[in-house]
Amino acid sequence: MLKKITLFFEQFIEISSADETTTEHSLNLAIAAVLLEMTTIDNEVSKLEIDQVNTILMEELGITEQEIEELKQLTKDELENATDYYQFTSLINSHFEMPQKLRIIEYLWRVANADGRIDHHEEHYLRKIADLLFVPHSEFIKAKLKILAVE
Repeated sequence: MLKKITLFFEQFIEISSADETTTEHSLNLAIAAVLLEMTTIDNEVSKLEIDQVNTILMEELGITEQEIEELKQLTKDELENATDYYQFTSLINSHFEMPQKLRIIEYLWRVANADGRIDHHEEHYLRKIADLLFVPHSEFIKAKLKILAVE
């Protein structure tokens, strides 16, 4: 996995001995990493995508601006070395049920569509994350259609 992001997670995520509030925040950080990766997946980081991620992270997940900025920098620094999302998705899988996983997929669709178009790289990344979260293809498509209808 990404070395710097892994160190960040070791610093902020300690699920096994954490209380419920810490666990929720740790899971939100894992979601943040997946969302931030989405903004760079098509090699075009748009302000609209960044704004959408910031909105989701701050308003819906309670991630602080400092944590967001650190995650953004780590994601940017290590993007070329990214080969595996299992660390993030396994954390999500072990603590979330399907309704929460579907919400994450919707967040990803929101980010992918923030600039008004969904690049094939974005859709591929989203499918990969959905597969790792064991989200059925029908639910993956429903989430996409829901976001496209709203946007």
